[in-house]
Amino acid sequence: MRFDPPRPNSDDERILPLINVVFLLLIFFMLTGQLSAIDPIEVTPPVSASEGAVEARELVVVLGAGGQLALDDAVIDEEALKAALAERMEANPAAQVWLKADGAADSTDVIALMETLREVGVERLKLLTVPAASDGAG
Repeated sequence: MRFDPPRPNSDDERILPLINVVFLLLIFFMLTGQLSAIDPIEVTPPVSASEGAVEARELVVVLGAGGQLALDDAVIDEEALKAALAERMEANPAAQVWLKADGAADSTDVIALMETLREVGVERLKLLTVPAASDGAG
């Protein structure tokens, strides 16, 4: 006597395991995908010879190569930036501000922005850079 496994009654029952695998892959790629915030302005930070520890960033101001400004992932003009930062610095005077300027940005624009940040009450400012590539020679 030969016992054959019962055949699925419809095509839907045969495709269910495939659908399950596809959904599991979808969930996997959603969870492991990009978790970092994307700057609203494309910025290539300058290269630095020194390396610092990566810390949590409270406030990040982005300065583009053409002088564009961004705060909290939104492009903003200088007057709105002053108002927003003045409000936040009043609420938390010890807040640290990170400045992410494009390496091709004019140095006078960077210095002017630093002066603006000082005027609104920023006392702690860090400039974000990328570490220089080591050539392996020691």
